[in-house]
Amino acid sequence: LSTFTFKDPRTHIMSAEKGAALFKQRCAQCHTVTDGGGHKVGPNLFGLFGRKTGQAAGFAYTEANIKKGITWGEDTLMEYLINPKKYIPGTKMVFAGLKKEKDRQNLVAYLKEATA
Repeated sequence: LSTFTFKDPRTHIMSAEKGAALFKQRCAQCHTVTDGGGHKVGPNLFGLFGRKTGQAAGFAYTEANIKKGITWGEDTLMEYLINPKKYIPGTKMVFAGLKKEKDRQNLVAYLKEATA
């Protein structure tokens, strides 16, 4: 895992390594990131960047996720991860979100590498 400069000029160097630790603590109980990995309570996130909401094959999404219609990228994930239920009302995701911007940036840095 690496450290890279996030696109947002207001931010600092983000750490995919720190993001991996956050993923393990906060996300791995419901999501996987491996190519060809199965779904858990939440969908496998492999191929997340550039994919529209509600489009991971074989996962039973809510209507809200399918109809949101945004494409996942750094900006959309940064906003979503603050409060998923507010960003997609009607989602079944129970995760409360990450309030600290630095935590969200680190998690997005990890996801960008781990799901590619």
